[in-house]
Amino acid sequence: MQGFKDIPRVVWLLAAGVFVNAVVSCTFVFVFVYLTGPRGLGTTQAGLIVGIGGLGLVAGNFTGGWYGDRFGHRSVLLTASALGGAVLIALPALPTGPLTLALPLAQYAAGVIRAAHSALVAVTVPEGARRQAFAVTRCLSNGGFTVGTPLAALVATGLSYDWLFVADGLGTLFFALWTARAVPAGGATRPPAAPDGGLGRGGLWRELRARPAVLVLLGAIVVVDVVYRQHYTTFPVFLADHGLDTRAYGLLIAINGGVILLLEIPATLALRKRSPLHIIGAGLVLVGGGYAMLALGVGVAPAVAMMLLLTLGEILYKTTATAYVADESPEHAVGRFQSLYAGVSVSGVVLAAPLGGALYAAAPDLLWPLCSVLGVGAGATVLFVGARAARRPARPAHETGSPAAAVAG
Repeated sequence: MQGFKDIPRVVWLLAAGVFVNAVVSCTFVFVFVYLTGPRGLGTTQAGLIVGIGGLGLVAGNFTGGWYGDRFGHRSVLLTASALGGAVLIALPALPTGPLTLALPLAQYAAGVIRAAHSALVAVTVPEGARRQAFAVTRCLSNGGFTVGTPLAALVATGLSYDWLFVADGLGTLFFALWTARAVPAGGATRPPAAPDGGLGRGGLWRELRARPAVLVLLGAIVVVDVVYRQHYTTFPVFLADHGLDTRAYGLLIAINGGVILLLEIPATLALRKRSPLHIIGAGLVLVGGGYAMLALGVGVAPAVAMMLLLTLGEILYKTTATAYVADESPEHAVGRFQSLYAGVSVSGVVLAAPLGGALYAAAPDLLWPLCSVLGVGAGATVLFVGARAARRPARPAHETGSPAAAVAG
């Protein structure tokens, strides 16, 4: 198909491994239930462990690309997958004390894997085909999660929650072995040396200041991720408070996954030649517009409209933003730029629940209008920056992670 021809074979192989791993990597959905159920922990203790795990995930995303720029993205991906897989397999056998350390460690490894994988794709794929490449891997990851979640529920209820962690660990180890065979050592996976590239010497900050649109985008993504993840935290509580039970929420989440599987790749192909900042800005506006639908009243129709707009916004901004940051990265810091984006793109894992929960408890009628304003405002800011960037000359290829730079590593 036109648009896929520039995606290297190695990316397709990586995407296949991501799909298999995603099928069995659904333990995070059931962690709180596992801790308060079979493990017998109180909700406060379980919540603390889950919260620390979320911090581990964010920290892993922020640091995975840094390791890759220094040691090679393939090596970091293999190491983190092996470590994370081993910890997950051992986790059910651990007593409560070591468990509180092991779970955040597994989450940290998962964050490193995510950032290292994004950086590996970025340095492997030439500029101009990265949107399609990231769309393929994200679509297959969502597909694996869609298949895996109901299977995981069957395993947890029919066998044991322990088997979820064992399966997740084995899947992560499989991903390490698959990556080792699919991705050749050396080549583009070994980044060039980064002269004066450390934060302490001003290297990364200097590169970011030279790319103000990237800085604005990173800030907008922090805001929108807190807004976006309300549909995982306060939104189901809102539905329950208005008479819509867990089954209704499950169907809405299914709409999200189904629309992504149907439209993500076609939308990416259709829009691949459009200005990335305009696409990202439009996506952020749609996320904010989704929450505005809840002002129409409480019921199935507004909830479905909200989820559809939210999902369309996600399709537009997530893949395009990942590729845009890769395209804007200097050749010696692709991993660090990917880590910055990966970290801010999961910031809502830590911030969404406490901020949204506190506001919903204090002023429930204010939460959704505020989410709408923040989403639309973030999108409008990115659109404004995109309009200004369109009037500037293109950045020279040697200053970005261009095709030549990606191959040169």
